[in-house]
Amino acid sequence: MILYLHGFRSSPSSFKAQLMAKAVSKAVSNAASNPDLSQHWACPALPASPALALELALEQAQKLAAQAQRPIKTLTIIGSSLGGFYATVLAERLGCRAVLLNPAVHAPRDLATQVGTHQHYHSDEPFYFLPVYIDELQHMAPSQITEPQRYLLIAATGDEVLDWREMRDFFAGSAQIIVQGSDHGLSDFATHIPAVLAFSNAELAPPQVK
Repeated sequence: MILYLHGFRSSPSSFKAQLMAKAVSKAVSNAASNPDLSQHWACPALPASPALALELALEQAQKLAAQAQRPIKTLTIIGSSLGGFYATVLAERLGCRAVLLNPAVHAPRDLATQVGTHQHYHSDEPFYFLPVYIDELQHMAPSQITEPQRYLLIAATGDEVLDWREMRDFFAGSAQIIVQGSDHGLSDFATHIPAVLAFSNAELAPPQVK
């Protein structure tokens, strides 16, 4: 089971989400006893409010686990940028795995500069990022991760938005792929999909019948 959480101003139409959906679909058709993708993959459109975004992500995580009839700890959450922050929060709460793609590890600080009106990357729909949203981020922010082995970090040294060294340090002890160069959007993400799937392999395979 994989739950993908997109970043700030992004959507399920992002190229990373689309690439990942296709990869999961192929992996499921090859390995799972039930090829119904809805039981193995979810990528919701997250609202601007962090509190509502986290609530929706939690609902999707619980729905995936219920549909697949598997423990929620067998879920892998993939999060990009701000979605990486949400993925970390949820992974800490649920005890599941998480893959972080150039995550915003200090989201309250970094998003404080984004208060105001914005437009989604994949539509003409505007939205307003309210000052109270910074408080919501601050309220949910984890001070550290508790089980580094449950995390895979993919961070690009060429990230033009966030500092990859902060990501490296926050996820110290976890599996890490430090990409030399690249960019915040991880335009070379396709090359990292095998590593992401390998990390999530146990969650894509069918349950063991005893």
